[in-house]
Amino acid sequence: MVIPSDLLNSMNVSNRIQTAELDWEVIDGIEIPISKQFGDVYFSKDNGLLETRHVFLNGNDLSERLANLKDFEYFSVGETGFGTGLNILALWQLWQQVRPNNQSHLHAISVEKFPLSKADLIRALNVWDELKPLAEQLIEQYPLPIAGCHRLTFPKERFSIDLWLGDAQEIFPSMAKTKAVNAWFLDGFAPSCNPDMWEQNVLNNIVRFSDYSTTFASFSVAGILKRGLKAHGIDISRPRGFGHKREMLKAVWKLPEIDDESLSLAQTSSGTKQQHIAIVGAGVAGLTTAWAIAARGHQVTLYEQTEALSGASGNPLALLNPKLCPIEQSHEHLMTLSWQHALNFYKNFKAFRPLQIHQIALKNADQLLDLVNQYPAQVITHPVNSLETAYSSILLNEAGSVSPHQLRDEILQHPSIDLKIAHVTALVSSENKVQLQTNNEIIAEVDHVVVCCARESAALFESYPQLKPIRGQVSWVDNTFAPLPLNKAYSYGGYCMQLDASQMILGASFYPNREDQDVLIEDHVHNFELIHSAFPEYAEKLPLPSTWQGRASIRAQSLDYFPLVGKMQENSRIATFAGLGSKGFLFAPLCSEILVAQILGEACPVPDRLLQKLNPQRFQKKVKPKKPYFKSQ
Repeated sequence: MVIPSDLLNSMNVSNRIQTAELDWEVIDGIEIPISKQFGDVYFSKDNGLLETRHVFLNGNDLSERLANLKDFEYFSVGETGFGTGLNILALWQLWQQVRPNNQSHLHAISVEKFPLSKADLIRALNVWDELKPLAEQLIEQYPLPIAGCHRLTFPKERFSIDLWLGDAQEIFPSMAKTKAVNAWFLDGFAPSCNPDMWEQNVLNNIVRFSDYSTTFASFSVAGILKRGLKAHGIDISRPRGFGHKREMLKAVWKLPEIDDESLSLAQTSSGTKQQHIAIVGAGVAGLTTAWAIAARGHQVTLYEQTEALSGASGNPLALLNPKLCPIEQSHEHLMTLSWQHALNFYKNFKAFRPLQIHQIALKNADQLLDLVNQYPAQVITHPVNSLETAYSSILLNEAGSVSPHQLRDEILQHPSIDLKIAHVTALVSSENKVQLQTNNEIIAEVDHVVVCCARESAALFESYPQLKPIRGQVSWVDNTFAPLPLNKAYSYGGYCMQLDASQMILGASFYPNREDQDVLIEDHVHNFELIHSAFPEYAEKLPLPSTWQGRASIRAQSLDYFPLVGKMQENSRIATFAGLGSKGFLFAPLCSEILVAQILGEACPVPDRLLQKLNPQRFQKKVKPKKPYFKSQ
């Protein structure tokens, strides 16, 4: 049976990322990459860097606009084809040259259907000596060829990139608009070579992500592009193109002559002052949110009743152990996206230890083993197990562990983060501020509040989604007789890895609807039985569970297993972040970025469908009028 090409393109296999196939042509001693898929060059044979500056940087008047950004102003640039990254690197270089000495931030959003392999990217960017310091930083964070949004952050540069891998026709409609794009690089191969990039569907979504005063620039003056922009009332001009090209496109979405009140909030609320944000709860959700906010130059105060990491986040070691989805679902699968983001996040801390995880297939073996055929070869392989087992397994090469208390200490060293020991009992919101109270005494007044108190979050809202308690106990035991490699962990329903040179940590029991936190021998026995089921020969050498040590805590899990991330009421200054279950350290870094995007008005790094699955308002009954969720003055 032959499947029609249009049907084949609509199937889920289109979400598997295929890297670019290249030919190379040497012109005047310079290697020019040429796409086999589209039969076109990636940059001008005359001088690609000069063309980028002429068409995209000057075409959007970026030198002047970036130089005049106000303190804490956020400016975003969208691009329709990442290619070799040349446009983004040229933008970054310009940013270094003209950026004001304040807390303004530049963010780039780019889409690519056929990303270059890392080896080809390195080869292509070797052409530009003056860009090498930036290219090296880009290459270091360049993502694996897996569909979805990959956020690359360069905090010292006040610069970040969202690189969305996939088909532009699918990606742009899926993206959530939390901030309008200020300028567009309408790039990609020529319309005659790559017509899909210039389709009306793509242009309509580019306009959806724009607003009055957004500008557009392109090397192409094709009729479909001009007509598509003009249909939305966007003014177009055709100044001189680069090199032998007679024309290029330059456009701006001008504000109609109407009242100022009609201006979109997306373009008028530049957020040009430092925010003071309170975070109630200092577990991993609160700590990662604090870090994300402080990294943007804002002031954060964490409030905790006793000490940071007093709850479920306070175990001796956390394993970043994702259950990966079929590759076709990766672009909007929370755990897969979170896993990739978490590895990039934690590698900036000494608390992180990179390692490999042997994931043992106790059940559904075919599904687990098939992941080897779906993901890039450097991600998953067939292992040679160092522990004797009767079961098949895969080796997840991209994984790690986190020392929670060391991470806590590193985060709390940030000069913009302050920890206060206090029991916040009420939040009182006015139009511009939120008061934090303890027994009717005002202890602080801030711009925004994020409540990260797991199940105790409900006490600060008049209505809150149900979070069920799940008791979990980890165990640690002396295994000096046969320590595991420090760069390995084992997952088998439970998990085990080295806690330090002489002890192994095992986890974890899982008892829904229990809130007792005593360390119990029966939970040690449970953890022993888990490891024994996978590695009986090794487990029988362990000391008796009666000699083990441990820690029990209560996880909070939402009814649909998705965390609660966002505001409990539209236009509120109070948000929540809770319900991470047993995957707190895996979910927290990405969810923190999502939350900050909503609070500060920045680009969101996940598709809208996933954003709605995280929205804490999803549990509200829409048939009844909404009640206020916090006290108002």
